Amino acid sequence: MSIKITATSTCDLPPQLLERYQITMVPLYVSFGGNTCQDGVDAMPEDIFRHVEGGGQLPTTSAVNIADYQELFARLSPQYDSVLHITIGSEFSCCYQNALVAAEEFPNVYVVDSRNLTVGQGLLVLAAAQAAERGNSMEDILKLLEELAGRVDTTFVVDKLDYLAKGGRCSSVVALGANLLRLKPCVVLADGKMTVGKKYRGAFDKVLPDYAQDQLSGKNVDLDRVFVVHTRCDPSIPESMCDMVRQFGFREVLTAVAGCTISCHCGPNTLGVVFLRK
Repeated sequence: MSIKITATSTCDLPPQLLERYQITMVPLYVSFGGNTCQDGVDAMPEDIFRHVEGGGQLPTTSAVNIADYQELFARLSPQYDSVLHITIGSEFSCCYQNALVAAEEFPNVYVVDSRNLTVGQGLLVLAAAQAAERGNSMEDILKLLEELAGRVDTTFVVDKLDYLAKGGRCSSVVALGANLLRLKPCVVLADGKMTVGKKYRGAFDKVLPDYAQDQLSGKNVDLDRVFVVHTRCDPSIPESMCDMVRQFGFREVLTAVAGCTISCHCGPNTLGVVFLRK
């Protein structure tokens, strides 16, 4: 059975993994400077940072629309026994709902809500691709994804709250206070929603060892794979975090750079550790 895996661009998987498993990315939209572009196609995170740092308004993002999905499914469904599309969590975008509407016309297209974003979604996409390569049935893959979705542990530390304030996700007063106090909040994804966890204090690179220890100690961690995902950081920072998480015994440590969606919301110097719990 041939199963094609597709996913919204928000899964942030590295290009080599997309190529290795022939995963098709479906880009969300990002609008800034009077233009609407496709995430990862004609808009990159650095374009966003350059625009905002130059005094421009914070870009906005929008979902893959129904027409885009209809075109995608019409193209792929005749070529494969089944097409599986894994979306960003439905709490964060209407991609899932739009994909469901489009998929009604195609009996061999299946849509899964990852209930996550960035490489938290990517872990599910990668698991589905590997299961398809092993020859698992679509029914087995859907069961696997349902089980894995509840085990993804996604958190990230934000250096400054400027982008969150610009996007209306926190007040400018809160952002100013946090920046003055050098607070680095840990954003936690749970049950498909984002909340603020522990607030670290100090320089961004100095708080990360405590963050890693808090995230990985005392949890029932699946040590098969971990992602270190970041927006624009000094290269030494993700490298250092990879060294830290290796000490916990992970068999595979992967790095990823977040795309336009996360970058629009969090800004540069955001770093997360994402893995599965047992």
